[in-house]
Amino acid sequence: MNLTERFDISPGKVAALLDRIRTLGIDARAIEEQHVRGGGPGGSKINKTSNCVVLRYAPLELVVRCQRERRRSLNRFLALRELVDQAELLLSPGTSQRLKDIERLRAKKARAGRRSRARHVPGGGSTSSRRAGPHGDTPGDDCTRTATGP
Repeated sequence: MNLTERFDISPGKVAALLDRIRTLGIDARAIEEQHVRGGGPGGSKINKTSNCVVLRYAPLELVVRCQRERRRSLNRFLALRELVDQAELLLSPGTSQRLKDIERLRAKKARAGRRSRARHVPGGGSTSSRRAGPHGDTPGDDCTRTATGP
């Protein structure tokens, strides 16, 4: 893949991506680029033009397909960025921004789940401050218990 071609992206973003490629040691010559016709909504423009970009990186067996935008040059950049993200997940997971984002989202969802469960527990969620009754049930427990045994 020729990385010296001009992308229709700000030079800062392109420079940052090229720096990540050099840092990870990705060989740009090993990236195979193919342009295919896309599919989905978009009408005749999508059906007639080959603006969908498929990148293959054989050393890591990665394949990325991008058709997010209507412009091929922008799809090339987005596909290359996705390929570098996937390569970074495999080669250097400790520095991967995507893994950090995934962990942040996972923690946020877990925190929201804990809050939701606490809101839906009878009595406001904190069970440690309530006293247990004679049968181990908490005051205000609406369960009916039947006595068993002699």
